[in-house]
Amino acid sequence: MSTRRLARAGGVLAVALGTSVALALPAAAHGKPAHQPGDRSLATVLAKDGAGFDRDPRDFDILDNAVTAVLTADPASPVAVLADGDTALTAFLPTDQAFRRLAHDLTGTWYRSESRVFTVLAEELGVETIEAVLLYHVVPGATITYRQALRSDGAALTTATGATVQVDVVRRAFVRVVDADPDDADAVVVKKDVNRGNLQIGHAVSQVLRPVDL
Repeated sequence: MSTRRLARAGGVLAVALGTSVALALPAAAHGKPAHQPGDRSLATVLAKDGAGFDRDPRDFDILDNAVTAVLTADPASPVAVLADGDTALTAFLPTDQAFRRLAHDLTGTWYRSESRVFTVLAEELGVETIEAVLLYHVVPGATITYRQALRSDGAALTTATGATVQVDVVRRAFVRVVDADPDDADAVVVKKDVNRGNLQIGHAVSQVLRPVDL
């Protein structure tokens, strides 16, 4: 994987941030909720462990710090939608291990420390590319539960960058998210329905989604 190509892709995606989004899902995914959803934001969930790092590869410390870094650099960034609990969206949430894999792909080195992974990615990519990559994980306008995703094999989801990812249901048992890079392993949902019951819902994934063929 080339850092330069990923950074270049981030610039291309950043141009598309204002693109209107559409969701290609079966009608079931648009069904009326049985009750009024809550307004707790995904940013609140990501920040529940505090701003530090730990040794748990399954949580979202690096993602939380990436969101904070983007919003610190540009408070008006579209990434701020993750803190707006009144806006419906679905986000694929890379775990700390997913970011560790990305850092390895970019540098050829495995980093044990989450803080070191975060620093390396910030240095290699820069804030603008991180912003674009984060937005590639966000599907605005729809609260898609894991159950709905299991019924949506082949659906194309339009992300906040205007690009798409595809739902791939394997053996009716688990969901993969197919990105624009056919050479890397597809992300697998490893924790479902984060923040369930609210307008914003997330699904933890095993890989950081790649916005272009690297």
